[in-house]
Parts: sequence; structure tokens; C-alpha cells
Amino acid sequence: QVQLVESGGGLVQPGGSLRLTCVTSGGTFINYNIGWFRQAPGKEREFVAAIRYRSGNTYYADSVKGRFTISRDNVKSTAYLRMNLLRPEDTAVYYCAAKQYGILSTMASQSHYDYWGQGTQVTVSS
Repeated sequence: QVQLVESGGGLVQPGGSLRLTCVTSGGTFINYNIGWFRQAPGKEREFVAAIRYRSGNTYYADSVKGRFTISRDNVKSTAYLRMNLLRPEDTAVYYCAAKQYGILSTMASQSHYDYWGQGTQVTVSS
């Protein structure tokens, strides 16, 4: 059973930065696709970014492209989401998710992933 634990959320002013961390355990991390999703109050959970297993290829939602960077450290079994130029509309609970050997075409879909963390709150406000 794979477990994921997010951290790094908090309150930040518009234009600021945060780095979210997703520590995993219970699986062979290098074999997992990792995705970040977010859910704002009253809205559906949405895709933010994903990173492919082994190749490390990355994918982003248009709304965060150029501002957010997803990365992974296979030695530490940890994924990261670096968020720059934060906007109030980035306010949400952020979740990381994992899928072993998942196919590329569905990585932006929630149903692609088998394991989820508990989420970390990000609030962008002055």
C-alpha cells in the first residue's frame, strides 16, 4: 500500500512562492507517475501538473504553465511542486497522487491515480 503525505502549504501574498512536498512510502517510487491536483471551495478537483515515471517528462495545466514546476527525487521518494507568481485563484487544497506504470494519455485525469494524499491548504491573499 502506497502512502503519500503532502506538506508545505500556507498563506502567501499574491506574487509569492511556495514549494509543496509529497513524501511517499510503501512502493517503488521510480515506477510511479505522480500528479498534483487542487480543489478550491465549491469547485471540482482539477489537474495541476504531473511527472512521468522513469522519464521524468512533465505536464501542466494551462493555468499554471510557466509559473509552477513539478519535479521528483527518486532517491528520496519525494515529489515537489514549486509554485511561483501565485495568484488568489490558486487558493485551494493541493493533493498529490500516484499511479504505478500509468499510461501517458490519462495522467491529467483523477481516475488515472490509485493513491492520494490528504492534501495541504494553499491560500493566496494580501
